Order: sequence, then C-alpha cells, then structure tokens
Amino acid sequence: MARPVGSGLTSLVVEGGHRLEGRIDVEGNKNAALPLLAACLLTDRACVLTNVPRIKDVQVMADLLRGLGAVIEGEGTATLRVDCAEVTGDVPDSELVGRLRGSVLLCGPLLARRGRVRLAPPGGDFPARRTLSAHLQALEAMGGRRVTDRGGDFVLEAPDGLRPASLYLVEASVTGTETALLAAAAAPGASEIRHAACEPHVAELCRFLTRMGAEVEGTGTSTLRVAGGGRLAGV
Repeated sequence: MARPVGSGLTSLVVEGGHRLEGRIDVEGNKNAALPLLAACLLTDRACVLTNVPRIKDVQVMADLLRGLGAVIEGEGTATLRVDCAEVTGDVPDSELVGRLRGSVLLCGPLLARRGRVRLAPPGGDFPARRTLSAHLQALEAMGGRRVTDRGGDFVLEAPDGLRPASLYLVEASVTGTETALLAAAAAPGASEIRHAACEPHVAELCRFLTRMGAEVEGTGTSTLRVAGGGRLAGV
C-alpha cells in the first residue's frame, strides 16, 4: 500500500511472508521489437510480428512507419501486420523521432529503399549519453554519403545504393550493430561487422533477417557476416 509522506509524496510499504501465486503473459522485449519493425521496411512484402509489447515506444515506431507509407494492422494488440509495399517518404516525422531513440534504426532501410534519409535528432538519451558514431560509421562504410545540413538534421544519401563492407565498430553499440545489420542485409555482397554487440535482441534481428532471405553467420558473437542484396521476403 502507498502512504503519504512529507509534501504529498508517497512511500511504498511491502508486507511479505504471504504465498504468491498466479500467472501472467510476458510480452516481448521492446529492444527486439523496434529493430524488427524497422526491418519490415527492407521488403515490399508483408511481415507479421507476434508477442509485440503494447507500449508507447512501439506505437511511436508504428506511427513513424505509417508516415513513410506503411500499412499497419493490429495496432493495440500483440500481433502486428506490417506492409511496406510502398515507401513514399524518406523524412521520418521529426516530432515522433524526437520521442524515440530507436528511430535511428530507420536510416539503413530508408537508404536501401529510397537512396536518401533525413532524420531529426533522435529522442531518448541522445546525445547526453549516447552518440550516432557507430551508426554513421556503418552507414558511411556501406555507401552512405553524409550531406551537410544547417538545421541539425542527420542527412545521408546513397544514390548508387548500399554496398558491402568490412568494418570494426567504434563501440559495441546495440543499435549501432543493428543499423549495420539492416544496411548489410540490403547491400549486394558479403559484409563483415566486427566488435558487434551480442545481446539477445541483436541475435533476434539476425534470425529475422535470415528468415527474410539474407545469410547471417556468427549470430550471438562479436563478429557477424552478412550476405545481402537479394530480394527480401515477408515473414
């Protein structure tokens, strides 16, 4: 129970010693759901994600995708059907981007589908604690050309498409690794990502890309090899 203390604040008092029982359904990890949603942009076929956590960050990513042309069914439930047959924009909504650090994951797929991306400064804990260094390194190594922009936005172009690369990430960033994976899946040829993050949600993205048709080796390790560039399927 909560008890008021001081100037209107409350404290939580827990009385232990009682038998606990019951059952809950555990929904998926947000940090796994966001890169999988971004990966849906890589294919013009529909993808279905199940056990999706019903939280605000997932809704923001869904809204970002819809603003880029995606058709999404099942919002508000744990099963989402995402159809990115038509990607009509390359500038994700700046207000939504400012609310979600994971919006940076849209950059690789947009470069692959549109040849260009313009992203406002991502929200969350950028730039106080985290930077875009690993993301920029990966995207530039794979053919993205950074364009000077006075508005503070993050602008990249790849008019000739993405290309495979071998790179050692400047940090073992989870989202940086995922950005590199998403770009590598679209780049025609073999890419190698060293100093990669090994978290379970990175491994889940590897499995998702494999089911889409990319070849990914080294899942769960710090060295990932990706053979990409083929037409990716819906899964």
